[in-house]
Amino acid sequence: MVEQVTLYRAPTTEADADTIAAWLAERIDAEVRVRDRFLSRYADGDLPEELADVRVLDPYERETGNTMLGIVRYEERALEHPERAGGVIYDGQALQRLLHHRTPADERSLSHLHVPLLDRVVGTWGGHDGRWHKRVNVLGQPALVSVPGLYEAPAKPERYYKEQQKHAMLSGDAPPREVLEEQVDGEFLVADDPRTTEALKGYILQAYHYLSTGEAFCDEKGCRLHNAHRQPAVVVAQLHGTEFCPRHAERYRPSA
Repeated sequence: MVEQVTLYRAPTTEADADTIAAWLAERIDAEVRVRDRFLSRYADGDLPEELADVRVLDPYERETGNTMLGIVRYEERALEHPERAGGVIYDGQALQRLLHHRTPADERSLSHLHVPLLDRVVGTWGGHDGRWHKRVNVLGQPALVSVPGLYEAPAKPERYYKEQQKHAMLSGDAPPREVLEEQVDGEFLVADDPRTTEALKGYILQAYHYLSTGEAFCDEKGCRLHNAHRQPAVVVAQLHGTEFCPRHAERYRPSA
């Protein structure tokens, strides 16, 4: 039984951990608290090289890691100045193990869920198609929630990619992301979206639900526990839905 949930802030992002914690506390039977950034709180001298070792090098290669001095120095700078990091994908399950070892020993039990909100992009290897897939969350202990993954992991509307191809054919290069976002109508989240905090609530609850019940996701598209693979479906599940399907509404109805 999960008795405590600790969220960790991601101060360089739009995610408001305190608002999420207040929402979560109304819906679960556990103590919810918030701490500052996990990677700042528990970083040590070995972490930069270990982060370099779990970098995804190629979207179609399972092997990860580049621990050359320049890469390790980049990771050192990114830990000290997270606003300067970006453009890197990390093996989410390997990163999960690194953070688990840095969680205080007396807080590692399954009764105390840790949920770092990360300013890093994480992915998992798809054995079925032989490539890496970006993820919004990686369930387990700790449960990782990638804020940039919210914008990058779920596929955007088809018209977005058609406009991208059209622009490339006419100009010979890829259009800036901002241009596409202005040209394409449709429901999808963009970097630094003001709806970030609201959308992430369901992903944090998914982490709690998994550790509490062993059930990963919900098949109902309008439920916060639904694992949407496309941006319009994320909007339906996290922003425009009825919040929960009937089965999960019974469990997560806000307390009076």
